[in-house]
Amino acid sequence: MTAKTIILAAVLAALPALSYASCSARGHQAQSCAPGTVWDSNAQTCVKQINS
Repeated sequence: MTAKTIILAAVLAALPALSYASCSARGHQAQSCAPGTVWDSNAQTCVKQINS
């Protein structure tokens, strides 16, 4: 095997892992707030729950 073939095989083998690593930060995570508070997506924080 030539060096080019070995390098190409290594790059192709690593491609799925690199693709997963770049997309994993975009995943959604569930936010949990303390009892009596709810998640405010605009403020990006937990706020007191107002019961009407």
